[in-house]
Amino acid sequence: MMDDAPAVDLPDLGQRRAEAIGGDATVVDSVAVARLYGEPLFTLPNDLYIPPDALEVFLEAFEGPLDLLLYLIRRQNFNILDIPMASVTRQYLAYVDQIRKTHLELASEYLLMAAMLIEIKSRMLLPPKRAPDGEEAQDPRAELVRRLIEYEQMKLAAARLDALPLLGRDFLRAQVAIEQSLTPRWPQVDAQELRAAWTDIVARARLNQHHLITREQLSVREHMSIVLRALQGRRFALFEDLFDATRGPQVLVVTFIALLELARERLLEVTQAEAFAPIYVRLAYTSA
Repeated sequence: MMDDAPAVDLPDLGQRRAEAIGGDATVVDSVAVARLYGEPLFTLPNDLYIPPDALEVFLEAFEGPLDLLLYLIRRQNFNILDIPMASVTRQYLAYVDQIRKTHLELASEYLLMAAMLIEIKSRMLLPPKRAPDGEEAQDPRAELVRRLIEYEQMKLAAARLDALPLLGRDFLRAQVAIEQSLTPRWPQVDAQELRAAWTDIVARARLNQHHLITREQLSVREHMSIVLRALQGRRFALFEDLFDATRGPQVLVVTFIALLELARERLLEVTQAEAFAPIYVRLAYTSA
């Protein structure tokens, strides 16, 4: 995998070393190669020691064995459904051998995938075994291809999600400060609106009116006695004077029935001089 890495020329290497030493590689007067504590550095010290890991360059960063395999396949335009296991396994093992020299703790999961690649390669070298039902044996690469396709789909989906605008990265939420007055603002209400609201309340109150109904015991015999007492000591009385209109229609009906009952028993007489003349009522007997 590392065979096609671009070569680094000497001036570029010197500049990288200067960056590792001073941090800021701004050239001063076209001579300085670095800055040390803010001061320009024109030449590198002769006794400068640069650790081997200081100039280590990672061309690609992989997120796991599947990511590395997918990179090797796509970089060389291999058909993912027909992977040349010999070439891919050789390049994969070369990369694992490099990271194992410096980062042994990172090489464990890569070694597990390397063992799987070697097993698949060994199974492909052996003659295929036919199934008992006569069908052809499954391709040893089928499970690996399935995992690679699923991983690539998830990676592309993650890339599409990452390309969406993100709050704090691609845009910021606009914030506007509005000063509010401490003086309360009362609503402006017109007198006509108040009158309309009051009319609506009264109309709703009329729909909710209720009244209490009580039962009054009325006796015809009692009202017969009342009529007789009203006629005592009088020669006659007007018919309408015997009725109390303030007590309601029920009392008027009972009083009228009492008059009819007294007339039937011949205890009083009802007379009229002519048609449409006043009606008079008098006792039919003279009290002692």
